[in-house]
Amino acid sequence: MLNKRKASDFFLQMVTYGSAFFSLIVLSLIIGFVLSRGLKLLNMDLITNHYQAVNYIAEVIEDEALCMCPQDEDYPEDVYYSSVWGIALHDEVNLLGKTEVTVYDVHRDSPLKDMVNKGFSDDRLSLGINFTIIRIAYPDRPSSLSRYGAEQMVIDLDQATDIRELEFTTSGGGIKGSIITTFYLIGMTLAMALPIGIGAAVYLNEYAKNNRLTRIIRSMIETLTGVPSIIYGLMGLAVFVPIIVSLTDATGANLISGAMTLTVILLPVIIRTTEESLKVVPDDYRFASLALGASKTQTTFRIVLPNAVPGILTATLLAIGRIIGESAALVFAVGTMIKDDIKLTGQSTSLAVHIWAMMGDEPANIDLSTTIALIILVIVLTLNITIKLLTKSFMKRYGANL
Repeated sequence: MLNKRKASDFFLQMVTYGSAFFSLIVLSLIIGFVLSRGLKLLNMDLITNHYQAVNYIAEVIEDEALCMCPQDEDYPEDVYYSSVWGIALHDEVNLLGKTEVTVYDVHRDSPLKDMVNKGFSDDRLSLGINFTIIRIAYPDRPSSLSRYGAEQMVIDLDQATDIRELEFTTSGGGIKGSIITTFYLIGMTLAMALPIGIGAAVYLNEYAKNNRLTRIIRSMIETLTGVPSIIYGLMGLAVFVPIIVSLTDATGANLISGAMTLTVILLPVIIRTTEESLKVVPDDYRFASLALGASKTQTTFRIVLPNAVPGILTATLLAIGRIIGESAALVFAVGTMIKDDIKLTGQSTSLAVHIWAMMGDEPANIDLSTTIALIILVIVLTLNITIKLLTKSFMKRYGANL
C-alpha cells in the first residue's frame, strides 16, 4: 500500500513538473520568436512616426543666412554632406526598388530647420532625419531630383545660394497613432470600469445578504467572463455606437464606444478579483472598527477597502492587460482604420488591432506585427512591475499578513 502511494505521488509530481516544463518551453518559444522577428524593426522612429507619410512643399525663409558649417561627426562613406546648407544625405532603395534621397542628419544651425510651409497651413516646417527629399528647386538652375541620387543633390546644394522650393515626405509606417489610441482606451476604460466594478464588489461582499438572489448575481457575473469577446463587440456596435452617434459628432464606430464595450468586458474580472481581495481582509479588522464606534460605511471605506488595495491593483493589472490585448471586440466598436489624427469620436486602431490589420495584408507583414507584439509585451511587463511595486508598498503600510 505504501509503495503504491509513493508511486502515485511520484507520478503526480512528474505530471506537475512536466506540465510546468512544457509551459515554460512554449512560452520561451513564443518570446524567442517575437524577439528574433521583432527586434530588427524596433526603433524610436517606429514609435514616434505617423503611419501615413505626408508630402510638404517648403520655402526657405528670405535672407536666412547659409549654414557654412563643417560636419560635427564622421559619416559613413555613402553619406554626403553639404556644408553650405548643413545637411547630410544618403541613398536608400524603397520597397518598389526605386532610389530615394533620405536625410541622414541636419546641422543644428541649418536654415532648413525652419522653413515656410507653401501649402494650406501656416505652420513652420523643419527638415528631419529620415525624411525623403523629392526635389529641390532653385531660382537660377535646374532642380535637383531624388532619382539622380544623394551625391548629385549635395553637389547642387553646395553650388546654390538660394532655394526656391523644397519638396519632401515625412517618414511613414509608424505606430504612434495606435499607441496613443491604446493609452486612450486604457484611461477611459479604467475610469468607467474601476468605480463600477469596485462598487459592485463592495456591495456584494460587505452589504448584500447571502441569499438566492445574490448567488444568482454572482453566477451571472462568472458566466460573463466566458462570453467570447466578439459578442461584446457586436453588442458595442449595436448599442454603444448608436448612442454615441446620437450624442456627439461621431458618424460610426469610435473610441468612446470602444471604451464602453471594454468596460462591459472587464467588469466581471474586476468584480470577482476585488471581491476575493475583500474576503481575505480579516474579520477582526471589521469587528475592531465597529467596536470602536465606527459605522458600517466608515469601516468599509476606511478600514476594509484600503487593506484590499493590493488585490484591487491586481484587478487593475489584469484589466489593463485585457485592454491592450483585446482585438475582436474593438474591430466592431472602434474600427480598423489606422489613423494618425486621433479623436475620441473617430475611428482608430489599438496596437492589437494594428497587428490584425498588418496580418490581413497580402502578404502578411509578420516582421512589423511581431515588433508591435514586442512593444505590447514591454508595456505589459512595465505595468506589471509597477503594480508589483505599488502592491509591495501597500503591504508594508497595512501589514504583511494581507
